[in-house]
Amino acid sequence: MASWSELREELAGRGLAVASVPGKGRALVATRSFFPGEVIVWQEPYVSTPNKISEGSNCDNCFASRNLRKCSVCRVAWYCGSACQKEEWKLHQLECRAIAALTEDRKKMLTPTIRLMVRLVLRRKLQNEKATPSSGTDNYNLVDALESHISEVDKNQLVLYAQMANLVQLILPSLKLDLKEIAHTFSKFSCNAHTICDPELRPLGTGLYPVLSIINHSCVPSAVLIFEGRTAYVRALQPIGKNEEVSISYIETAATTMKRQDDLKHYYFTCTCPRCVKDSEEDALLEGYRCKDQKCDGFLLSNSENKAYTCQKCSISRDGEELKKMASEVLLLSDKASSFVSSGNNSEAGSMYKTVEEIERKLYHPLSATLLHTRETLLKIYMKLQDWQMALMYCRLTIPVYERVYPPFHPMIGLQFYTCGKLEWLLEYTEDALKSLTRAADVLRITHGTKSEFMQELLGRLEEARAEASFRLSDGDEQRIGR
Repeated sequence: MASWSELREELAGRGLAVASVPGKGRALVATRSFFPGEVIVWQEPYVSTPNKISEGSNCDNCFASRNLRKCSVCRVAWYCGSACQKEEWKLHQLECRAIAALTEDRKKMLTPTIRLMVRLVLRRKLQNEKATPSSGTDNYNLVDALESHISEVDKNQLVLYAQMANLVQLILPSLKLDLKEIAHTFSKFSCNAHTICDPELRPLGTGLYPVLSIINHSCVPSAVLIFEGRTAYVRALQPIGKNEEVSISYIETAATTMKRQDDLKHYYFTCTCPRCVKDSEEDALLEGYRCKDQKCDGFLLSNSENKAYTCQKCSISRDGEELKKMASEVLLLSDKASSFVSSGNNSEAGSMYKTVEEIERKLYHPLSATLLHTRETLLKIYMKLQDWQMALMYCRLTIPVYERVYPPFHPMIGLQFYTCGKLEWLLEYTEDALKSLTRAADVLRITHGTKSEFMQELLGRLEEARAEASFRLSDGDEQRIGR
């Protein structure tokens, strides 16, 4: 099996090195400069699995969602065609035999995480037997070197990992497995596996990318991880100089420092990036109440002496009890609205969330994360209801917050402008659509590249909008000349 020296050689050829960073451990460091949008590193997963196994939402090999057919033997794997089935055959042949032998009850226990482990065991076996090739960036040694943080895992989780390891042994009875090692590997999955997303960042499955797991987190990342199918690409978001560390974000960064640190507990470290170590006005905006004066854009600071909140900009106070009462009302209405969404009653959900949003506008700062999430929910609801005008209104309201909390070239900004542009085009706001699609393309060229089907569709829409705007402009000129 491939050695660490081979990994170093392969990474050196890409202008990268693995280095030890104080307080962080291993890190991926640039040995040359990278420009924004450049692919820093890419990797196929060592193993992967779609999220929805039995439903057949994605091809097991390429994660495509079209023309899927179920494996007739195990009735678990799905493929979009013979090419993908052949490419996966050596691995799936072993997996298929094991799954087909299971009772129907045991098949129901085959969760995506269990299946990922089964595939990992079988992939390792194939590479050990030299039935499939290995390389510096594709070998089990890299998986073995991943940090499990097993000593920090609580007892209940350890028991669960042990039960899951026993289930893997039941699925693969012909192999003598080290159950302790399997349990440790489940812990590695927890803090090293990546969620595979489509170009619009909707989750499709899970994959283990050992080289990418070397890349550390920052809430102000220098790079972004985007998938094309199940292939992972890390692209630079900003110029990265020689000897600079490459960083990505493990979590949703449109949140307060406290929320981000809480989300990162899952990875067993405390972030010390510039955004986390300084007292930020951003946190006060994201979680803060707004000034009582609707024309003032200040946020409120707690005044413990009189249980009031005072605006840091104009010093007007608001009663703390009144704010708590409004917040309680929002929580109650949000729970009711959420139940309507769960039951598929989008019309009632939309009405209820609109009421929530009206109260939140009086309660929270315009850049508050709570208000943002409500507007994101309303956007999704009105998209489902095909009420394009309302959807566009809420989409436009989210963009200023996105631009405040994300770096300039963040995929979420580009995707929101793309949604905005598509809605404007649908409503025949051609000039607005052109502006939004142009902004979307400017951002997503950096984060997504230009070659994927998704980007080709976006660039095609942009050219169509340009042509339409140009035609309308020339037609208007002709009409003026005719007069």
